[in-house]
Amino acid sequence: MIALARQRWCVATALVVPLLTLASPGILKLAGVAPSWAVLWLLPWALVDGPLSGALAGLGVALLLDGLHPGPLSQLPALLVLGWWWGRLGRGSRIQRSFSLGLLALLGSAALGATLALQQWFWQLQDPVTWRTVLAQSLITALLAPLLCSLQLLLWRRSSQAFGPAAGLRS
Repeated sequence: MIALARQRWCVATALVVPLLTLASPGILKLAGVAPSWAVLWLLPWALVDGPLSGALAGLGVALLLDGLHPGPLSQLPALLVLGWWWGRLGRGSRIQRSFSLGLLALLGSAALGATLALQQWFWQLQDPVTWRTVLAQSLITALLAPLLCSLQLLLWRRSSQAFGPAAGLRS
């Protein structure tokens, strides 16, 4: 499909992810832990635009976020796989229910936290990711997903239909 990737304004929304990660609004934290903004952005993107675009979007957002925090830990493996997986799920069905979006965001955020914890264990770093942090981030991400991802799904589905391959030369 890759209809969203052809629109510059859609791709530019990926720049909001590092900005929100740096800003980290206090009102949207649970036990001092912010939601996974990358998961909240990548989930609707991949559901609308398919597995290839989802994997590439996960790669791009992971590279942006990894540039903010230099070191041996990377969000790239998790976001790449999540983008591909969510893209495959979106291809077969129209996932739009709040519960489904919340559950997918919960699983995605937990997988992201688990891969970071696994990388810390592998590199034997001093400050390990605690499971309390992973749980708090997963819960706050899952609670925000129905609202934020539903809005993004609506916007991006309309945009991809208006400028998709069926629209001819309108893109």
